[in-house]
Amino acid sequence: MNRTVSQVIGAAAALALGMALAVPGAAAKEKKDFKVAWSIYVGWMPWGYAADSGIVKKWADKYGITIEVKQFNDYVESINQYTAGAFDAVTLTNMDALSIPAAGGVDTTAVVVGDFSNGNDAIIVKSGGLEALKGTSVNLVEFSVSHYLLARALESVKLAEKDLKVVNTSDADMAAAFKTPDVTAVVTWKPVVSTILESPDAKKVFDSAQIPGEIIDLMVANTEVLKANPDFGKALVGIWYDTMAALEKDPAAKEHMAKASGTDIKGFDEQLATTKLFATPKDAVAFATGPDVKSTTERVSTFLFDKALLGKDAKSAGAIGVAFPDGSVYGDKANVKLRYDATYMQAAADGKL
Repeated sequence: MNRTVSQVIGAAAALALGMALAVPGAAAKEKKDFKVAWSIYVGWMPWGYAADSGIVKKWADKYGITIEVKQFNDYVESINQYTAGAFDAVTLTNMDALSIPAAGGVDTTAVVVGDFSNGNDAIIVKSGGLEALKGTSVNLVEFSVSHYLLARALESVKLAEKDLKVVNTSDADMAAAFKTPDVTAVVTWKPVVSTILESPDAKKVFDSAQIPGEIIDLMVANTEVLKANPDFGKALVGIWYDTMAALEKDPAAKEHMAKASGTDIKGFDEQLATTKLFATPKDAVAFATGPDVKSTTERVSTFLFDKALLGKDAKSAGAIGVAFPDGSVYGDKANVKLRYDATYMQAAADGKL
């Protein structure tokens, strides 16, 4: 899983915005060729399979367009490239959608609500429970979903980040760090979670299943591109649900995704077991139009504001407006930069793609 948020996320977003502003108005044109970026994570592996299996071409051909799907090994770089206008769509989490493109001024629409982490992200300690974290050091990727998970866990036991010390640690180094005597607690994600839990002294004390629906994995598109080219949105949704069907019915599809993510069927199944995939458009629409997305948006926005990740000019957690399918908005209605749009998923549910 590669959902790491850079320490220099604000600077990266600002740089990307500057690049985007260098070509004003270019995104709003009607066009035929589109580029999609994705990175390795269990909930995003379907995009790689869709490209390799011909599903992407099938839906692109249906609408008379071309869609290039590119894999990035660096998650943050994929988002920065999207923010800069080099890609029309990208896979990211709800938190990163706010802190990078939206905070960078790029109006972004969630076209596919693909899944949420339902146990993939976890807090692991060597002794005690959550309360025992007080006064200790916790290793995690700073400003990532792990950081958010820790904040939510601490709330549950009436603690706050000021009660402990966060040690920024690369996800690539997390398993090795846990084996050292100085590291007593980590927050990370699968497959690193599974590796660490193989140690006899490792104990999971909190995971994302305890905050279901808060770490959401999306396929988003540039809003202006989408408005000018609605067939692009239809194609993205068609690709997703065709691929979901293949994942359920075709063992070769799952094998392809497992191999591409660096594991085997058993390892991939373990990750899928703690991922709430929205395999049908009906389920995705129900989630996207439900009340939980609104409450999660407020929590995430507050976390990002507290970490100064909503932009240097942000005066409140609601500095960036987030629009929902029912027309309501959280935050600044004059500065809506992130939108949850169930239109395309609803079309799929209605068989109208």
